[in-house]
Amino acid sequence: MDLADLAAARERVAEHVPPTPARRWPLLERTTGTETWVKHENHNPTGAFKVRGGVNLCARLDDTPGLISASRGNHSQSLAFAGSRYGVPVTIVVPEGNSPDKNAATEAFGAELLIHGRDFQEALEHAGKLAEQRGLTVVPPFHPWLVEGVATYAAELHEAVPDLDVVYVPVGMGSGICANIAVRDLLGRDTEIVGVVSERAPAYALSFEAGEVVPTPSADTFVDGVACRTPDAEAVRRIVAGAARIVRVSEEAAAAAMALMYRSTHNLPEPAGSLALAGLLAEQDRVAGKKVAVIHTGGNADFDVFARALS
Repeated sequence: MDLADLAAARERVAEHVPPTPARRWPLLERTTGTETWVKHENHNPTGAFKVRGGVNLCARLDDTPGLISASRGNHSQSLAFAGSRYGVPVTIVVPEGNSPDKNAATEAFGAELLIHGRDFQEALEHAGKLAEQRGLTVVPPFHPWLVEGVATYAAELHEAVPDLDVVYVPVGMGSGICANIAVRDLLGRDTEIVGVVSERAPAYALSFEAGEVVPTPSADTFVDGVACRTPDAEAVRRIVAGAARIVRVSEEAAAAAMALMYRSTHNLPEPAGSLALAGLLAEQDRVAGKKVAVIHTGGNADFDVFARALS
């Protein structure tokens, strides 16, 4: 991706997704102890950042009888939303026990929803088999056009807040962190990009440390947006080349960050939506006195999950 690609993606995305705000919250900064900007990707048509990637991908597609992918929720809503705008049928495979609210939202945006497998990886493998049977185009969870679309929020952030020292971003399959790395490099900034994962889904942290893909046998975390056990090789390559580090946070820290985000900003966070904040809180001493941003990646929290976090 170069600056021309980024500019073209911004034009495509802007047709369907307005810019989202970056704000400081004094009450939040009482806890973080440093200048903290929140990029509110929960303020867009699907309530999460991934819609930008779906719109960009659908805008760039040649003719296809339909798309198929696997998702725990926000990627599925992204493709369903974009497919409805571009007249492309979308089929989504989700694992058993997936968020009922995200399932319902995906169907409401117009996608066919299928349930298969015990986790995201099994759902993804099933989607690949169905693509062959039905002649559909597979949309992987990590793709250059998805990264290109997601990069539009990173460009907005750096325009709104120049000279950021550190950006914290949750890592699911890698489009968000890779987009932030790409925009940082295109703009020639010195900003550190720090990934955040759940300690119970550490595949990307392990892969970053090893410099190669390290899968895990499970990803048993309530932070469904980062519940990955088999990282994408290209995403790992980009993260190893451009990220400063990847922070692991506990389930308890992730839940506490959800509560703090809501109480200090009154913005509803899904578990992954406040994981960047949890990463910042884990490194308060390290970033004291710096200008920091956290990516509020989405607000699609099930009511019972959110209630447990608040309690």
